[in-house]
Amino acid sequence: MGDEKDAFYVVRKGDIVGLYKNSADVQALLMCDPSITVFKGYSLPKETEAYLNSRGLKNSICSIGASSVKTDLFGPLAVCPFQQPASDKEKAVQMNSSEKRLQHGAGGSNPFSSPQQNQPRRENAMAVPPVSSYCTFILEFDGASKGNPGQAGAGVVLRAANGSLVYRLREGLGIATNNVAEYRSLILGLKVALQKRITHISVKGDSKLVCMQIQGLWKTKNQNMADLCKVAKELKDKFTWFEINHVEREWNPEADAQANLAVYLPEGEIQEECERK
Repeated sequence: MGDEKDAFYVVRKGDIVGLYKNSADVQALLMCDPSITVFKGYSLPKETEAYLNSRGLKNSICSIGASSVKTDLFGPLAVCPFQQPASDKEKAVQMNSSEKRLQHGAGGSNPFSSPQQNQPRRENAMAVPPVSSYCTFILEFDGASKGNPGQAGAGVVLRAANGSLVYRLREGLGIATNNVAEYRSLILGLKVALQKRITHISVKGDSKLVCMQIQGLWKTKNQNMADLCKVAKELKDKFTWFEINHVEREWNPEADAQANLAVYLPEGEIQEECERK
């Protein structure tokens, strides 16, 4: 493998292919649109950069129409580690398929020739199974209750491994206590993370009760809390890697803001915002 400082990511969305240098930008795209496909390469040739510079795709260093992708345009590529680990049999099929698609094109053609030139169309160029995040995401959760019990809301924030914001989520809970709101926000966040196919997650919240009970360090004396704790634990067990830690309230401002906005939502209504940098 090449030097990580020279690494770049080839991202396909529909018939557009973009090049990225920042892995956090790719993670944000995966969160917003898991249908895209990603490959990783090293030391992009300067001729290729010059060839692609006239195209544009948000946050990418350059882009090109997928029909113009020809042999060795991006140099050697490997399946990106963001993708879900496959079985040995699946890996063999993917590697064989990827090599055939990416390394075999129009014989003897110039990879930097004009897209207008006639060339065989490769419908499945760079096609791989749907991608998923294989990096650790950060989940921040918080619950709010105006009256305890009172009108309540759940707030969730998802961040990339480098701390950049990629997703906000809030849900109106109707009348509930603060502790119920805290658990509901955690459950909401874990469900969404699993739907986004996140496999590694680090959870942070300012509810010591929830964090300690999920860790198994505190007992659940209230039946309602025990039921919610059971649901949360069942969800956490679906992740490949999971941790949860208590933080002070001042270190959880984004999730707190979402929870307080959610208080004014009708019960069951969910609002979400995907950050597209």
